[in-house]
Amino acid sequence: MSTPAAPSVLFVCVHNAGRSQMAAAFLARLGGDRVRVRSAGSAPADTVNPAVVEAMREAGIDITAETPKTLTAEAVESSDVVITMGCGDACPVFPGKRYLDWRLADPAGQGVEAVRPIRDEIERRVRGLLAELDAEDRA
Repeated sequence: MSTPAAPSVLFVCVHNAGRSQMAAAFLARLGGDRVRVRSAGSAPADTVNPAVVEAMREAGIDITAETPKTLTAEAVESSDVVITMGCGDACPVFPGKRYLDWRLADPAGQGVEAVRPIRDEIERRVRGLLAELDAEDRA
């Protein structure tokens, strides 16, 4: 009996410099090889938000090597779950994909003190998503 392929999750926000980077990092850490993780932005920034890097470092996750990536139709099409975080209509929609929209405060221009609660909410949601994916895998 073959093992089913790990589900692929794509996190999308406008700049791919904050929320989507944090979500991808948490899911990669918590999900390990049980899930494939990517993130992208509809209008990617040049670098990841330094306050986000610091907040994630405080959580024990190093994202200093991450860079914002451009959202492509191919990335969406090859994902099982697409989670948007404020990209609005810029995210292409394909039939048969599972779409979630996580409404979260934008850490852009914020200090690490403002980023921490956003980070913690993202971690909570990622843990919930992982539990759902694990349950679907067992079903």
